[in-house]
Amino acid sequence: MSTTGAPTGARLIGRGRCADVYDIGGGRVLRRFRDAAMDASYEGAFMRHVHDAGVPVPEVYDVSGTDIVMQRLYGPTMLADLGRRPWRLRRHARTLAELHNAVHAVAPAAWMRPVGDGEGGVLHLDLHPDNVILTPDGPMIIDWQNSARGPAQADPAVAWVVINMAVVPGPPMQRLVGTIGQHLFARLFLDACEPRPTDEHIAIAMQARLSDATLLPRERERILKRLEQVA
Repeated sequence: MSTTGAPTGARLIGRGRCADVYDIGGGRVLRRFRDAAMDASYEGAFMRHVHDAGVPVPEVYDVSGTDIVMQRLYGPTMLADLGRRPWRLRRHARTLAELHNAVHAVAPAAWMRPVGDGEGGVLHLDLHPDNVILTPDGPMIIDWQNSARGPAQADPAVAWVVINMAVVPGPPMQRLVGTIGQHLFARLFLDACEPRPTDEHIAIAMQARLSDATLLPRERERILKRLEQVA
C-alpha cells in the first residue's frame, strides 16, 4: 500500500502540511505522507497506545510505510467552529485543556521518544484547535506525528505558542478582532491546564517552534519579538 500519490479509487478529502487524507470507503480514511522517506509506524503505535488508554483518537486499522488507515471522523475542527461561532471561545478553551489533561494522564511506554529526561507522561506536542475534530460523539484528537513522553507542561506550552503566535488573516479589523480572540483563548486555555506551564516552558517551546520549516515569516517575527521581551 505504501506508495506516494493518490491510491486508486480513493477521494482526497484533506491536505495537511506533510500528508494527504483520502476517503477509502467503509468509514475509513488513508492518511499518507507525501515524503516517501517518512514512516508512519511510530505514530500508528502511539495512537493505538493512547486509544487503548481511553483518549479520544481515531481507531487505527493498519499501518504500512507512509500510510495509516484509520477511522473516518465527521465534523468541523475546533478552529473552524471558533471561526463560525466565536461565542464558544471559553467552552472550547476548557475543552482543549481537558484533552491535554487526559493525554498527560496516560502512562508512557519506554519506546516513545523522550522530551528532556523523558520523565512524566504522554505528550501530543501539536494539540491545538486545528487538530481537534468536533464529532457527534465528542472531540477527537488527530495528527500524532510529534508525540513523545516527558513533562506535562511541555504540551500546553507548545499549544500556547501555536495559538498565540499564529497570524490572523484578512482585512485590518478582522485581524484585530481575531488577534484579541486568540490571545484570550490562549490565556483561558493555559489557566485550565494542570499543571500550568511556566514562562520557562513557554520560552523553550518558542525556541523549538523557530526550527519548524513550515513556520510563516510573520509568525517567526512574532516569536522573536516575544523572546526579546522575556529575555
